Amino acid sequence: MSLAIDDLMHEHDAILSSFRILDGMSRVLAAGQPIAASDAVELLGFLREFGDSCHHGKEEGFLFPAMVHAGLPSESGPIAVMLHDHTQGRAWLQAMEQALGPEFRPDAFLTALRGYVTLMRSHIAKENNVLFPMAENLLDAEALQTLFDQFEEHEARVIGPGRHQQLHALLESLIARYPAAAHSQHSHGVH
Repeated sequence: MSLAIDDLMHEHDAILSSFRILDGMSRVLAAGQPIAASDAVELLGFLREFGDSCHHGKEEGFLFPAMVHAGLPSESGPIAVMLHDHTQGRAWLQAMEQALGPEFRPDAFLTALRGYVTLMRSHIAKENNVLFPMAENLLDAEALQTLFDQFEEHEARVIGPGRHQQLHALLESLIARYPAAAHSQHSHGVH
């Protein structure tokens, strides 16, 4: 596997692990306890900064154009589907943001978060199992190395040096505050 695709897949792993927070927050609410608005703000911040600006920025700014340049259509097929999913994901992020204020509505926040998680789980599976293998077959080693270099530059520009580690630490602290149940009884598939 190329460094570029490996980078994107590791970011998918971090995004998927962030979804465990949903289960923990749901358990807290189901027990009649409140969730802190500040925790919801931090989770949304992680999803916006890491998931959308950094990760989707790499895909939309570099991977998708490279695949289109190599002959994949942009108006139909996998690229169009991925872009549509990104747009839908941003709508769910906006719904989460609206639930934060001016008065925090935890149930509305969790409803939007569940919608986002459902969409992104499917999206990540499509990228990992279809789009990324397609990219590895379509792009030569030089193009894949160029992508990786562009990803590194993008990350440094968009989130800055050391921020990646800070975001992972934030994610770990939220997971610690909202531990997921060992055997979730939610039907949303979030563990």
